[in-house]
Amino acid sequence: MQLILFMILAFVAAVSSVAMITRSNAVMSAIFLVLNFFALAGLYLLLNAQFIAVVEVIVYAGAIMVLFLFVLMLLKTESEEKLLADKRGIKIFALFISVLVFIQVVCLIFFERPSRTLTPDEAASVKAGTIQAIGGQLYTSYFIPFEIAGFLLLAATIGALVLAQKKFG
Repeated sequence: MQLILFMILAFVAAVSSVAMITRSNAVMSAIFLVLNFFALAGLYLLLNAQFIAVVEVIVYAGAIMVLFLFVLMLLKTESEEKLLADKRGIKIFALFISVLVFIQVVCLIFFERPSRTLTPDEAASVKAGTIQAIGGQLYTSYFIPFEIAGFLLLAATIGALVLAQKKFG
């Protein structure tokens, strides 16, 4: 089952990435990018990296894409109004996929039960991807590199502010 799910998610990620860069409409490119982010989050879940999958959805598919779409709306492209105006087939297909995903989520929540217990290796893999495990590693084993990365980001921010102040001030 994991192999089949991996193949489906990998196919969706590959097709959506190609579709994203080949679209002439910027809004459609952004939508394909969101689809790619969700496919990557699914792949991270298959790798038992729950924290990275959640961060992928919240940070990239949520915050970054809102920013991208905000910028695209500020560009005032005239083709946005005609994006789905005459495409009844796409609307019906999107509605069908939405209903199908909703039914799957309801079935997973209410009717599915774990089929077996996890092996010790699988349990260790699941435990390694949790927030507690990642935070524990960051603040114990990797404390110095974590702090160095923080100082580099702080230096880059201060440098950008100094450059912007000289240009506009």
